[in-house]
Amino acid sequence: MRQDISAGAKFPDYVLPDHTKTARRLSDLQGDQLMVIVLTRGSFCPKDRRHVLELVRFHPQFVVGYTQLVTITTDDWHTTNNYRQQTAASWPFLYDEERIVQKDLDIKEYTDTSHDVMIPHTIVLGRDLKVFKIYNGYYYWGRPAVSELHADLRELARQTYRDWDITEPELRQKWKTGDKSDFYPYGDNSISMDELMLQMAGAVDQFAGRSDKG
Repeated sequence: MRQDISAGAKFPDYVLPDHTKTARRLSDLQGDQLMVIVLTRGSFCPKDRRHVLELVRFHPQFVVGYTQLVTITTDDWHTTNNYRQQTAASWPFLYDEERIVQKDLDIKEYTDTSHDVMIPHTIVLGRDLKVFKIYNGYYYWGRPAVSELHADLRELARQTYRDWDITEPELRQKWKTGDKSDFYPYGDNSISMDELMLQMAGAVDQFAGRSDKG
């Protein structure tokens, strides 16, 4: 992967069509939540399908943990939909037939002479697409286990939410006096509870909408 895409950097804010053929911008899909992006070889790869099935089982915890999950594939639209439906995945799948991501990140899997795919990666992001950790999944064991993702997201959440430990006397006093600025999603700097519920419901059309390229 490009050397500048590392921990602390901002991941590129790609705009790609999703499984409904609607253009989506990554930052719009993320909103103010944490995010995990899975760059996949595609539906033909048994390793990728196994990894998706593990994520399907884990996904309900993403939802209650205020974390968005997105898969990007080089499959065409029809194959992308088959991939998503056959694995019972409920999160957005973006398809990139033009290999925009593959070329921009320099992750062409040159050892595969048949499919012109990306080297699989899993990227854990904090808010504003800030890279926390990158996993290279060329070999299956390079992909993160759900226990590793849980640990990554725990640490990211601890760094992100000021009210991580609401037993702190300062936080308790702020709440008592009506100062909710450090509490999510009650502070003036937070999204509304309605917006949070839309994100948790996966109502992408309502909270992310259609994105124009550029």
